[in-house]
Amino acid sequence: MMKFNHCYHLVTVSPWPLMSSLNLMMLLTGILIFFHNMKLNLLFMSLLILMMNFFQWWRDVIRESTYQGFHNKIVVKGLQLGMVMFITSELMFFVSFFWSYFHMYLSPSVEIGGIWYPMNLIVFNPYNIPLLNTLILLSSGLSITFCHFMILESNLNKGQFSMLLTLILGVIFTYFQYLEYNESYYSINDSVYGSVFFMLTGFHGLHVIIGSSFNFIMYIRLLFKLIFFIIIIFGFS
Repeated sequence: MMKFNHCYHLVTVSPWPLMSSLNLMMLLTGILIFFHNMKLNLLFMSLLILMMNFFQWWRDVIRESTYQGFHNKIVVKGLQLGMVMFITSELMFFVSFFWSYFHMYLSPSVEIGGIWYPMNLIVFNPYNIPLLNTLILLSSGLSITFCHFMILESNLNKGQFSMLLTLILGVIFTYFQYLEYNESYYSINDSVYGSVFFMLTGFHGLHVIIGSSFNFIMYIRLLFKLIFFIIIIFGFS
């Protein structure tokens, strides 16, 4: 039996990072094919395979953290530091898009008529679907926070309900954003406003979809009463 003289987790060789990376390339190819030929075959197939890869990957992480006990306090601190760095990079990613928006908003160029919004552009009423989606996001934040506290108090029944509510709110948000895109009078090609609007809302919607998939895995763990130790509650957080 191997003995370790350190407290770090040396991850064994796993096929899932490589397979997920290759599948992401196939997913992007499917998106490009959809844009040009309106065919969804490759896109749906790559999404299905990607979800299967993620399921296997998360299964291994759950085994390593919960059943094998590799995620000790020092490993969790390293994971927390990595998450802080990741969130910081995501913050700067969105700052770049907001920077471009405020640059054009505060100093509109002559190419768009010297005004903001650009001339001859019909924009959304911010008090309709955008306001509703904002309220939905705030509500989902409250429900997932309540779920977190319920797990810390070992009240898994209330945790299940609040997590399910969070998932439903995420699906509703995604559906309303889909309706918003369908009702839009402009596209990503219509001036800098269209480009910034669809880049910001598109990437934000993508983060909501990815976050909903993560929450779905946590809901499955809650539903089947899989173990939630305090030391590995970081996976939920």
